[in-house]
Amino acid sequence: MTRRGVSTELIHRGEERPPQAESVNVPIYETTTFLFESAEEVRLYQEGRAEKYLYSRYANPTVVVTEQKLAALDAAEAALVFASGMAAASTILLGLPNPGDELLCSSALYGGTFHLINDIVRRFGVAVRFATLEELREPERLIGDRTRVCWVESPINPTLRCVDVRRVAAACRSRGVISVVDNTFASPVNQRPLELGVDLAMQSATKYLNGHSDVTAGVVSGSAVLVKRLDLTRRYLGGVLDPLAAYNLARGLKTLPVRMARHNESALAVARFLEGHAAVGRVYYPGLPSHPDHEIARSQMSGFGGMVCFEVHGGLEGASRVFDRLGLIRRATSLGSVDSLASLPVLTSHWNYSREEMERAGVTPGMVRLSVGLEDTADLVADLDQALAA
Repeated sequence: MTRRGVSTELIHRGEERPPQAESVNVPIYETTTFLFESAEEVRLYQEGRAEKYLYSRYANPTVVVTEQKLAALDAAEAALVFASGMAAASTILLGLPNPGDELLCSSALYGGTFHLINDIVRRFGVAVRFATLEELREPERLIGDRTRVCWVESPINPTLRCVDVRRVAAACRSRGVISVVDNTFASPVNQRPLELGVDLAMQSATKYLNGHSDVTAGVVSGSAVLVKRLDLTRRYLGGVLDPLAAYNLARGLKTLPVRMARHNESALAVARFLEGHAAVGRVYYPGLPSHPDHEIARSQMSGFGGMVCFEVHGGLEGASRVFDRLGLIRRATSLGSVDSLASLPVLTSHWNYSREEMERAGVTPGMVRLSVGLEDTADLVADLDQALAA
């Protein structure tokens, strides 16, 4: 055999796949591109007649396995993962409506989605109509001849208000409108939008699905036809998930049901404690009978999630005092992690909202948003109790 140079050896030596090493877990295919044996094999791939991979922006074995798990979780025909929840949202909102179409959505939305719709999607000639929660109680009255996509959250960030998902989905389906539900706050363990009649379920997989504050990702699931349409948009926009992140997301999914059971239990206990505290003006948690949408939540959710929002006296100043005194609960944005996190919506998710936009979203300066983690509930209650002493 001809002796090869050092540079050649370092690039090519040992790159063959060892057949004797059968991994328990799916390997991390940390590669941008894939090998072909011949020009004929490339042609067959391009014609859709070869089970091969070409380029990781199109598909990657590690990513595909994660998508299969997510499709099963949502009881969907197919799923796509993205580099973030906003990459998933932008792919839907830029890939489905055409110029001249109308996008109908709730006026109460996660701030990032609101700004994406209001500041970016409008630029592409899409008409946007924001509906209040009261108006969404009769969604069939909102859908017009130009409406093509309807986007809602349930529960909504940060007020935990709930939309009647079944009714929205039915109204959309009767008029040929694509319905999309952001299911991030609930997770598919607690709420299955597709089984409620929705066309597409979207989530920030950064949150509960991964569950450890170390992966940024998004997911969309639905029918094979719609997902294929979005797959093409994803390829061109480029918001794909890295294989290592996909591997870690798939690992997090394996413990999702047991984690969500604990999140549900602890959040309900924390919400009940807060509701009885003199320093708290109002508690927002769909599992409490006092929540305005408690009956809707009961009808479409099997658990009420780990998110709790509460309002303290004194507006932003009062909320800041409580926020600054937290010890065990960490001051950080995001949610759905094993560790409990607190944020002030007016300084994070709803920053740069006008007063009118804040009122339409139901967000007030005195709100504190809690993502209840997996710590011992008694320790979380003790931390909140001492912080509320402020």
